[in-house]
Amino acid sequence: MLLWPTLTKGRSGNAVSVQEAIQLANQRQAIFVDVRTPEQYKAGSIAQARNIPAAELAAKAAALPKNKPVILVCDQGRESARAVAALRKQGLEAVSLEGGLRGWTQGGLPLGKKA
Repeated sequence: MLLWPTLTKGRSGNAVSVQEAIQLANQRQAIFVDVRTPEQYKAGSIAQARNIPAAELAAKAAALPKNKPVILVCDQGRESARAVAALRKQGLEAVSLEGGLRGWTQGGLPLGKKA
């Protein structure tokens, strides 16, 4: 919790950079949730990400841990940014990955393909 103000400093607090997302995952065991369609998810996603399509996110939010940050991921960061508010209303600590998967790959980080 002490790092949270630093990580979101100078922003609306709704998005984190790729490096900040990695820090959240490493230091606070944040989880990645890919809000794209199952087809897009299977084609390639962050290796540790779970897939909950944006249309199902509000209904499935109760299955997400309330004691860890949730980093929402989509293709370019727009869809996930809209989904942050829905999770926050349900009491979750949610942020969007700036630039989405495109930002992730531009940062030189790998994607995993799902079976």
